[in-house]
Amino acid sequence: MGIVVLTMKASVIEMFLVLLATGIHSNKDMTKKIKRPKLTVPQINCDVKAGKIINPEFVVKCPAGCQDPKYHVYGTDIYASYSSVCGAAIHSGVLDNSGGKILVRKVAGQSGYKGSYSNGVQSLSLPRWRESFIVSEGKSQKGVTYPSALTYSSSKSPAAKTDEATKAYQKPPVPGTTAQPVTLTQVTGATATGAAHASLPKPSPSAGSTSSSLRPQPVGLRSRELDLWATSTYTSGQNSPRADPGIQSQDSPRAAFQKPAGTQVSPGEMDLWKPGSVLLDAGFVPKEELSTQALEPLSQGDPNCKIDLSFVIDGSSSIGKRRFRIQKQFLADVAQALDIGPAGPLMGIVQYGDNPSAQFNLRTHMNSRDLRTAIEKITQRGGLSNAGRAISFVTKNFFSKANGNRGSAPNVAVVIVDGWPTDKVEEASRFARESGINIFFITIEGATENEKQYVVEPNFSHKAVCRTNGFYSLNVQSWFSLHKTVQALVKRVCDTDRLACSKTCLNSADIGFVIDGSSSVGTGNFRTVLQFVANLSKEFEISDIDTRIGAVQYTYEQRLEFGFDDYNTKSDILNAIKRVGYWSGGTSTGAAINYALEQLFKKSKPNKRKLMILITDGRSYDDVRIPAMVAHHKGVITYAIGVAWAAQDELEVIATHPAKDHSFFVDEFDNLYKFVPKVIQNICTEFNSQPRN
Repeated sequence: MGIVVLTMKASVIEMFLVLLATGIHSNKDMTKKIKRPKLTVPQINCDVKAGKIINPEFVVKCPAGCQDPKYHVYGTDIYASYSSVCGAAIHSGVLDNSGGKILVRKVAGQSGYKGSYSNGVQSLSLPRWRESFIVSEGKSQKGVTYPSALTYSSSKSPAAKTDEATKAYQKPPVPGTTAQPVTLTQVTGATATGAAHASLPKPSPSAGSTSSSLRPQPVGLRSRELDLWATSTYTSGQNSPRADPGIQSQDSPRAAFQKPAGTQVSPGEMDLWKPGSVLLDAGFVPKEELSTQALEPLSQGDPNCKIDLSFVIDGSSSIGKRRFRIQKQFLADVAQALDIGPAGPLMGIVQYGDNPSAQFNLRTHMNSRDLRTAIEKITQRGGLSNAGRAISFVTKNFFSKANGNRGSAPNVAVVIVDGWPTDKVEEASRFARESGINIFFITIEGATENEKQYVVEPNFSHKAVCRTNGFYSLNVQSWFSLHKTVQALVKRVCDTDRLACSKTCLNSADIGFVIDGSSSVGTGNFRTVLQFVANLSKEFEISDIDTRIGAVQYTYEQRLEFGFDDYNTKSDILNAIKRVGYWSGGTSTGAAINYALEQLFKKSKPNKRKLMILITDGRSYDDVRIPAMVAHHKGVITYAIGVAWAAQDELEVIATHPAKDHSFFVDEFDNLYKFVPKVIQNICTEFNSQPRN
């Protein structure tokens, strides 16, 4: 009996162990089977704006090719929600143009967004926007669950088109009708006003009022009536004093933000960014934003780079089609980096081969986007590489008021040459410099030692540029490395303080007229002298930043008629000259020179050339040698003009060396006007003879 009992006990224990082992094995299998599901990362297109996506934080995958400027980005580091998500990721350096995963987090709107050029993307400036976002690498954070499908604010989103993350609103059943789902087209985050009507169709109060109710639509479609009604209700709802009692308050996050069915909301996720804290913050797209082409903010241009720029590009046959395309891409990159606009740089293009031709002028395209599009359409001319002829064309034709030249902006010409020009550039470039054009020269794949025998003009780049200090020349070893010079070139052309050729003989001086009003001149001749002063003044570009004019009249005494700061326009200067009254008295020219140095030229600007033009009709009663030496020592260039009884030896003492270029004698007052061109010519010749290093 005891043996039987022991046998039964052993059997029971054995069965228990078998069941236990089976349970453990089964549990292991279950454990293997229950794995955390992999995160499905939604994919978006390059043109998707952050404001279209309601989720406050999400991981998405961007495709390749989002570096294109048509996908607009606004801001730097923190981006306005009106920006392309993928474009912002490339601009911030999180992605390159090959695409990939990114993490996007919504943050509050900013009072201003500053544009910048980074990683091949030019972001634009924006005064303010209701919502912002930041981009980081697409790594999931611990304890945060990200949506596998995105919620869009409009049924026109890519997700809605593929029936992804589409939410339907079931109309309340009305007696006599069959309720069908209608697509929720807008999700608002406004206050508890009638704005909520923009997304929910009004339920019909009874079966008899079907004429006022909306026709039920299949899921995924949007009725025209619903769209029109939503727009009009949204507009009127803004002024509604209280909410519709039949509509749930929109103040709660649940009403303003809903995730797709089955998506978990992690703790604290709703605290990141509360749609509903500001009107329209939840991604509702107002009707004016839907018309992106009409009201999309365009940059006014970079005010720190206000230049009028002409690119003179090589379209000769030797360049070939491939290199010509590289040249066009270079132009497009420069246009993007410059931030073209009416308050900043303007850019036109001249192409040359045998002969030059303007592709478009300064006023044709007023933003970088349009300019890039126009550059893409340029076709190659072919022929020789006559850069000298092209520079002459730019000087004579391009920088005119009719072509958009603004006058107040420096004129810059960037000449691109493949190898070397087939004509001479020295004379054309000198004329351009004297006309105030800052010439930059980019030489690509220049002549080798063996090829230099074929170059028409040795050192052509040195002879062409505004200054020979290296600032205006860029030598590029290969066409395929041309893109590396974009930032260097942009930095140089925008450095307006170093654009030396913007200063010409006509726009960079403080000119003080010292006028003899002694008794021997007489009233009639004095008016003739004033006309001569006016004729000279007309030749200069007069403003507070260009040439300025002042005048002193003297006899035994001296009188300041007007100073450099008194008048800033040519018409005001000419009127001031007319008002000068004849004084009459003796002739103390030496004292007059000292007075002009103290009362006029002491207030001259440091960056201005100081020119004194003294007009007298007789010998001075006092010494002129010491005052003249003081003037020369202080850097005042003195021109002495004598009439009738003036002493020529005294004129030569007063005049700056060489006296033959700075002193003039006229036998009669009535012949003064004949000397206007000669005086202007000598002033400009002296200015243009300055060293170019």
